[in-house]
Amino acid sequence: MRRLFAGFVASAAILAACAESTPYQRAATQGGFGYSEQQIEQNRFMVGFSGNSLTDRQSVETFLLYRAAELTREQGYDYFRLIRRDTEAERRITGSPGPAYRSRFDVFYRYYHPRHGWYGWRDPFWDDINLREVTRYEAMAEIQLGRGETPDSPDAFDAADVIRNLGPLVRPPAQ
Repeated sequence: MRRLFAGFVASAAILAACAESTPYQRAATQGGFGYSEQQIEQNRFMVGFSGNSLTDRQSVETFLLYRAAELTREQGYDYFRLIRRDTEAERRITGSPGPAYRSRFDVFYRYYHPRHGWYGWRDPFWDDINLREVTRYEAMAEIQLGRGETPDSPDAFDAADVIRNLGPLVRPPAQ
């Protein structure tokens, strides 16, 4: 009985975790949700943040900038420059049958009409189908780290200022 209860609790925790936007965290696997970085040269990195379908574009871009600033400070630098930056949106349409057809006795009848061919019992003009667009955002940037005073350029960011200003918007994972 305890195993059954433990399995139920674990399943509920997994479902609850799936029902919220991606928190600020390291991506657990390649292609997972969260931040990632790859060093290119001594002072150059590729930084990315991938959100699930409940994470809006602004949060994904905010988390990317915050990670770039955090990485800059971790490496012992003062500022970073955005060399390249891009945000991609992956969109897909999902559908589900309407409530009239959600029963355990779904039967699909087919019949043949000599003039028109095979017909299904469910016609797309008569069936209720709920369609929903699902969008998932992923932001990527190539950054160059620097020491000293931040250059007066729109692509240069003081890491300490970014951490201070964006910190309140960054939500860590629930413990």
